[in-house]
Amino acid sequence: MSITQTVEIPVNHRLTIDVPREVPAGPVVLTFTPACTLVGSKDPATIEEALHMAEEKAANPNRKPISRFFGTLSPNTYGDGVAYQRAIRDEWD
Repeated sequence: MSITQTVEIPVNHRLTIDVPREVPAGPVVLTFTPACTLVGSKDPATIEEALHMAEEKAANPNRKPISRFFGTLSPNTYGDGVAYQRAIRDEWD
């Protein structure tokens, strides 16, 4: 279930939220997104839109493959990749 409501944030930045009874009690995630970022948003609203956007991207004749970045880092950048990864993991708890 998703509920969207645009509200004005007052100067004191305090909101009181009345949750509809249809929303079950328990943990929820509240997301605050400034309305200006939603205007002209290119994020798909449905799976169909996302698939359509992906098809359009794939059909773009100017699209460049990710393989063009292969080998762009010098081997001296990190040395042996496996040894570098192990060194980073050794820093973890």
